[in-house]
Amino acid sequence: MTLLKSALFVATMILAAPLAAQTNLNLGGISADPAAPVEITADNLTVDQNSGTAIFEGNVVLGQGQLRLSAGRVEVIYDGTAGDISRLSATGGVTFVTDTEAAEAQSADYNLDAGTLTMNGDVLLTQGASAISADTMRINLTTGAAQMEGRVRTILTQGGN
Repeated sequence: MTLLKSALFVATMILAAPLAAQTNLNLGGISADPAAPVEITADNLTVDQNSGTAIFEGNVVLGQGQLRLSAGRVEVIYDGTAGDISRLSATGGVTFVTDTEAAEAQSADYNLDAGTLTMNGDVLLTQGASAISADTMRINLTTGAAQMEGRVRTILTQGGN
């Protein structure tokens, strides 16, 4: 009986320990149409015609379809030829929300050209009662596929306990 208890304890510790390297996820609720309009609200806006950027600061909220992103600061980088938004770089405590998922990080880079969102620094993703954390999360917004990298940690709950 002692051997069985020891084996169960070791198995529990392995499952509860931080996972190393990376984990692949499918975030079914996360999808985006990079061609959809982007709406941004903020306390302040600074535009630099020479560099082709616009900087939104203070209580920034960005929406595109079902996606919502909030941050302290968002830099909008425009395509040099067409003048369309190419990338959004968010810093200052970033929160990303859809109907079924929410993620927090220190910074995020939304590449509309590639249809990807990369979140960096103390990333925490929640899906219902489940949560997973990592240093970096990359999401393909076309497919919903995501990859978590760097000190990935999750707690697996089973049954009614």
